[in-house]
Amino acid sequence: MEGRQKVTAPWVLRAKSRGRKLSVVTAYDSTFSRLLDEAGVDILLVGDSLGMVVQGQSNTLGVTLDEMIYHTKAVVRGAKRAQVVADMPFMSYQVNVDQAVRSAGRLVAEGGAEAVKLEGGARVAEAVERIVGCGIPVMGHVGLLPQSVLAMGGFRVQGREQEALKVLIDDIRAIEGAGAYAVVIEGVPSDVGAQLSRAVNIPTIGIGAGPECDGQVLVCYDLLGLFRDFKPKFVKRFGELGNAVVEAAQRYVAEVQSGAFPGEEHSFAPREPAVPPVEHTGAEPLTVSPRVYGPADDLP
Repeated sequence: MEGRQKVTAPWVLRAKSRGRKLSVVTAYDSTFSRLLDEAGVDILLVGDSLGMVVQGQSNTLGVTLDEMIYHTKAVVRGAKRAQVVADMPFMSYQVNVDQAVRSAGRLVAEGGAEAVKLEGGARVAEAVERIVGCGIPVMGHVGLLPQSVLAMGGFRVQGREQEALKVLIDDIRAIEGAGAYAVVIEGVPSDVGAQLSRAVNIPTIGIGAGPECDGQVLVCYDLLGLFRDFKPKFVKRFGELGNAVVEAAQRYVAEVQSGAFPGEEHSFAPREPAVPPVEHTGAEPLTVSPRVYGPADDLP
């Protein structure tokens, strides 16, 4: 692992010329942020994928800007070295450029994001340019666009045809020209990922885009084996924490039911009694009232 130099947009931008591969992982809370940062991850992406892996939705379209701000604030609290990038959720930038600028500003000012990411190519280039002009670093996203899942007919690989590849090259160059400092390439054949990476001077971060991108991104729940419902082809599980969680919880349930937990080592010591208890002597209680003495002149 490199030193603990803070990762910034200029640092990321220089990575390509230095031949430094970038590691990017999604994070949605402070605990995972702290652990992934400690592991040396370069960029923590607060992805709108939280709609699927955290909220249990079938896609990312229901995630709101307020929710993204909430999760971004949590991730920022746990990160020290890694750059924190926040996704701009569906319909937070598509209406017009002014809306895009305001949404990006909220993610930075309220959420503490150090950069924002938005999906699309030439059609969002003006928004990218305006946001960058406000001093906010922007990461682009081309290829498979999860926020366009309905228009694309599902989560389908993009860029297989020559014409589609030409559009992707135009898109990624438009994003670079608008001032983005990096760009995600998602769901394209590996040779397309390589061509797109060579087409621009900014770093490319692949997810299902082959090994020749300048970095890779995975959803933390996928990487750790926590999201067990579905495993995309491009995912490698570097751990099986989902199984570990179930097994640990099963042991907890069994010990609670058996009474083995909590044990003495998990319990606080009994408090010391303030006054020692009085022992019973066996004597009968006094039943005769004692003599009452009045004034002296009452004495016989």
